[in-house]
Amino acid sequence: MPQKNWTVSLPADLSKLPGLLYRARFAIVIAFSLMLLLLSCKKSSSDPAQPVSLVQQYFEDNILNHDFQVQLATDTALNITSQFTGYIFRLTKGSGLSGPMTSHIGLTVYNGTWSSNSDYSKLTITLPVTPACFIFLNRDWKFTKKTLPIMELAPWGTTDPKVLHMERL
Repeated sequence: MPQKNWTVSLPADLSKLPGLLYRARFAIVIAFSLMLLLLSCKKSSSDPAQPVSLVQQYFEDNILNHDFQVQLATDTALNITSQFTGYIFRLTKGSGLSGPMTSHIGLTVYNGTWSSNSDYSKLTITLPVTPACFIFLNRDWKFTKKTLPIMELAPWGTTDPKVLHMERL
């Protein structure tokens, strides 16, 4: 098959192209920059993920969904630790700063709730008032130490001489 010859003709004023590009260099740089900016931007999703603080991550990894037992409980100067012998407590991850809490002894399960403030320095425990020892637990607690395996708590907003130490199992 015979090949066809194609001729390309260029306009006579092609010699003026470098000067035109030089004069339009500012507009070209702006257009190129805008194009890069638009192409590099990520579209945000309709439900952006909330950033997780180190304290929240520590709380979720080390406190939630783990079993604890009372290692020390004192009410004023009275040691009441023995009232909690055999009870296992678990704070379960819920939505945000609160969730369900369970306590069990043998096959008997008691359901309650827990909540915290935004910096995870406060822990509010709400359990049924029966058995009577849970009345001691039902309050706002502040963390005095989160160094595991022992979580040390004291009453929130008071100098009430109560102490609660819970050991992670």
